[in-house]
Amino acid sequence: MKLQRTVIICGLMVMPLMTSATTKEEDKYDYIPTPVADQIADLQDDDSDGVINARDLCITTPQGAALDNDGCEEYHDISNTLALRILFDNNSTFIKPVFQNQISEMADFLKEYPETSIEIQGFASIVGDADKNMLLSQNRADVVRQAIISNGIDPNRLTIVGFGETKPEELGNTEFAHAMNRKVVASVVGYKGEVKMEWTIFTKIGK
Repeated sequence: MKLQRTVIICGLMVMPLMTSATTKEEDKYDYIPTPVADQIADLQDDDSDGVINARDLCITTPQGAALDNDGCEEYHDISNTLALRILFDNNSTFIKPVFQNQISEMADFLKEYPETSIEIQGFASIVGDADKNMLLSQNRADVVRQAIISNGIDPNRLTIVGFGETKPEELGNTEFAHAMNRKVVASVVGYKGEVKMEWTIFTKIGK
């Protein structure tokens, strides 16, 4: 009797295995491989600024900079101004050594702000003939222009104008007035943006 029960139990255990091994034809499906995504846009972020390459117009941005919608750093506009003032002896176009430093500083400024250009203005005192003073003022401006060019500045960025004795800085017929009016002046404004930094939890606030 025990043997018969054992056979019946074994048979019941085998039946489900045999049933699961048989599959109806309508339940069979052909193997479909996993489709490969055709990704057109570049989702990489080479400069790690949080903007993917596909829409990043600035491929290199300073770390921690505030960004616009195109992935470019934002700037604060800062303006710097440099003035040139050179005095001359009577009827002279010689630049004295004491003014050579101004020439170098102006050249350095123009190199730092390559988009800028200047107008160099020459003047003369009322001593002498008015027509000759007009030519003298132009020659003084040109001498200063040539000195700046010799420091590596493109000549096209420098223009000159002579006013002769028509626009005196100091009125009167004194030696002081004459000395102040024998001059060349120029000024230039350069704009240079500073990167606007983005605030983070690690940003330190100055005391």
